[in-house]
This record gives sequence, C-alpha cells and structure tokens, in this order.
Amino acid sequence: MSAFTGAGGTVATSMSLKGRVAVVTGATSGIGKEVARGLARQGASVVIVGRGDGRAARVATEIGQSTGNPDITSLRADDLALQAQVRTLGAAVLDRFPQVHILVNNAGAYFARRDVTSEGLERTFALNVLAPYTLTTMLLPRLRAGAPARVVNVSSAAHRGARVDLSDLQSTGRYGGFSVYGASKLELIWLTREFARRLAGTGVTVNAVHPGFVHSGFGLNNGGGTAFLIRVTGKLFGRTLVRGADTPTYVASSPEISTVTGSYFANRKVNPGSPDSQDLVRAAQLFDACARLSGLPPFTG
Repeated sequence: MSAFTGAGGTVATSMSLKGRVAVVTGATSGIGKEVARGLARQGASVVIVGRGDGRAARVATEIGQSTGNPDITSLRADDLALQAQVRTLGAAVLDRFPQVHILVNNAGAYFARRDVTSEGLERTFALNVLAPYTLTTMLLPRLRAGAPARVVNVSSAAHRGARVDLSDLQSTGRYGGFSVYGASKLELIWLTREFARRLAGTGVTVNAVHPGFVHSGFGLNNGGGTAFLIRVTGKLFGRTLVRGADTPTYVASSPEISTVTGSYFANRKVNPGSPDSQDLVRAAQLFDACARLSGLPPFTG
C-alpha cells in the first residue's frame, strides 16, 4: 500500500482503495469534485452525487478519464435540503451497494437570506445539518457491513464563535446569514462527535474537517454584492480547490488515522475546535432533535 501524499495535490496512484466504495455528496464542482478525484486516484469505486440533468454523469466520466479509474458512477440529487430527496438518494445507495466504505458529506451552502424549503425547514439547517444526519443514518447498515468504514463531514472554522439556540433550530428569530452558517457548522461537529460516540466499537469512524477558505463557487448562489464580495475575497485569500480538498481526502483515506474518530481536523491535524464544539451534552440533544425531524427510526448505535 502506498503512502498518501498530497498538500500540493498529488495523491498516490496505486490501488490502495481498490474495491472500496466511496460516496461523495456535492461532488460535481468545488471541493467535493476534487475529493472524489483524489479517492478515484487511489482506486476507490466513487459515487458522484450532484445536481443537474446529466451533470453528475458527465463529472463521473471526466474523473474516470483523468484518473484512469473506470469505476466511477453517479447519482443525481438536485436539492439535499429536501428530506424527500435525501431519502431517495439513501435508498438508491442502499439498493445499489451491499457495502459502503467511505461517506463524505460535503454538500453544503451559505444563504444570505432566510429561506424555508417546501417541507417547512430553514434551508441552511436542512442542507448543512439535517441532510448529513439523515444520509449517514440511512447508510449505517452499509457502512457497518463495509467496516472498517469512514464518515467525513465537511465543517468549517466558521463554527468558532457561533451560537446555537436548540429551541430555535429553524432560526425563526433574527436571521444573519453568516451567523446561521457558522451555527450549522458547529452543529455538524456536534453530530460528528455524537455519531462517533454511538458507533464506538463498530469499525465505523466519524470525523469532521475544515478544508480552509477555498476559492470556489461557494456562496455565489446569493448573487449581488454578497457574491461579489465572496468572489473577490476568494481570489485574494482563498486556497486552491486541490489544497482545500487535501484534508477531507486525507481523513477519508489515510491509513495513519484509521482508528481516529469523533475528531475535528484542520490541515491534516486533529484540532480541538471551539470550546462549544466539545459540548457533548448539547451534541446529544441536537442529535435527538435531528432524529425527530428526520422521521427515521431512533438510532442508538
């Protein structure tokens, strides 16, 4: 098995992940696409999950050609803020794969203005928090069957300083785009720690990562001055997509951290995160709230 390399973007091309199934959400562009490419280079059977008519299939073909790995497939999911679509995606993975070895919950977004989905959920929370909870929970039978297996949740340093009101997860009070986004990334770390606690001893590890501030299409969905500011800031200070994908890919595949779970990584190193991110009591409370909102059977581990 070859060593994982990478800060400059080169991943060993030997088949260290051959026969391993990796599902990557938000994989048709940005960090997700580069994570999928990195796992494909290592021989994984990668499932590209993304939006658009034929877009995921085209990206799967492109990654297959660029890596020389023919085992790249795709599943379309236009809006993972909708629980119905998360359930459809989960069912498709369950139907197609008897085992899943890597799940990268990368899909996420920032919304400058509060929006409510057709299912009545605030969109930031629905996409950045509840969708990873539901998809991970649905795929647990396949992850356990594929153990040792890994779940990687793409969080952010934006969680630092964030405040979460567990009695108002839908942000019905004052809404600020950046504050709600930061809260969602804190909540995702909480889910990571609680999943890890409940899955201890199963061979399934769950970790969160900070990819860094990356120059990508992130946030441009907001348009106007917000998109302009994000675009300019990204050009001046953002990491490349390859560098941004490095830590998520490392945590998803490196043999060096095969038993690490419940941690938050930045620049390939375990980082304590904010003091609030280590609050395991509130993590369990959020987990239970997500279970109720998802409508899935209670998960105990």
